[in-house]
Amino acid sequence: VMLGTRGIAPEDLARHLEFTRLVVRDEIGGDAAALAEEYLSASLAHLPTLPSELPSHLTADAPQAELARKYLDALLDGDRHSASQMVLDAVGAGTPVKDIYLHVFQPSQYEVGRLWQVNAISVAQEHYCTAATQLIMSQLYPHIFASEKRAGTLVATCVSGDLHEIGVRMVADFFELDGWNTFYLGANMPAQSVVDTVVQRGAQVLGISATISSHLRAVRDVIERIHAHPDCQHVKILVGGYPFLVDPDLWRKVAADGCARNAQEAITVAHELIARDQRA
Repeated sequence: VMLGTRGIAPEDLARHLEFTRLVVRDEIGGDAAALAEEYLSASLAHLPTLPSELPSHLTADAPQAELARKYLDALLDGDRHSASQMVLDAVGAGTPVKDIYLHVFQPSQYEVGRLWQVNAISVAQEHYCTAATQLIMSQLYPHIFASEKRAGTLVATCVSGDLHEIGVRMVADFFELDGWNTFYLGANMPAQSVVDTVVQRGAQVLGISATISSHLRAVRDVIERIHAHPDCQHVKILVGGYPFLVDPDLWRKVAADGCARNAQEAITVAHELIARDQRA
């Protein structure tokens, strides 16, 4: 989809994949080439079945659909002040902050990604919308951090090399609303720094986000360090992000304790893991 909307026809992509397969075979050889050829052959086989368009993430029958559409339109117009005000007005009128996160921020960010993918907006617009949403999220913190802290402690982070932090930030905010003490470390965190923070804060749960599959090695590195540390044997590890949506069993392969598709589900899974541990 992304290449097609930028003038690269499917047959050109197919030729590129075929040339890549030939070069890998000739220049690399051995088991590595065989594995690469397997992936490239699968890509070529599936290419004719792939969609040329992507449906919008903002649907008319979704909760808060009108607010989500107006919010995104304001951001695309470069008017973050109006976007902020409509969110603050909605919360002031009684809309739960969780609903704003799940039904306004999340689908609008997905839609921003789709619009970039289909070449309808620029990288600059995508970055602006994301930065504006993070700013507006911070304006809701008086509502988020006012909750009584009665649950456990969460450390939430992106792995080293991953700069896409807004999703795991939403997860941390949901835990804060649920009464957890949260330590949100942000993007591109070195593995050992994550482990050190988990130990220092006495966290019961570590939330790790990975945006693309190339970050999975870093996810596994953090998890292995946590499992090897004598003070982290009780820590439950939750993972999330796009690769884990594509492969529902991927969390097992990186040796995590669970996976969540969104922030609300992350809280449910965390409580279940801790309760199961207490019963054991």
